Amino acid sequence: MPQIEVLNEKSVGLSELKEKLEEIKKRDKELTFRANKVKEYLDIFAKLKSKEIQELKSKIEALQIPRLKDKHIIKILDIMPKDLDSLKTVLSAENLAIKPEEIKRILECLV
Repeated sequence: MPQIEVLNEKSVGLSELKEKLEEIKKRDKELTFRANKVKEYLDIFAKLKSKEIQELKSKIEALQIPRLKDKHIIKILDIMPKDLDSLKTVLSAENLAIKPEEIKRILECLV
């Protein structure tokens, strides 16, 4: 069995994945069964356009919260929590220690 080497990892948000599927659909003319299921999911849950996501991402990155990584920001933007408790719930899934005032600043960027 050949060895698989991961060259790099990049977190992909829902809106970016939706765009990639559109490119694949244009290229291949038709999506596979699983790709169609993913597209159906993305049509329901990917609410923002990629440009809007990039703007929000740059706002959150500008806050310069020390332990907040790219994958955390993408998860926040995919879920788009509306209140403080929802944002805390999203961040509680990760092993992060973020101060309450930093969480409030993140929420202000989203609203």
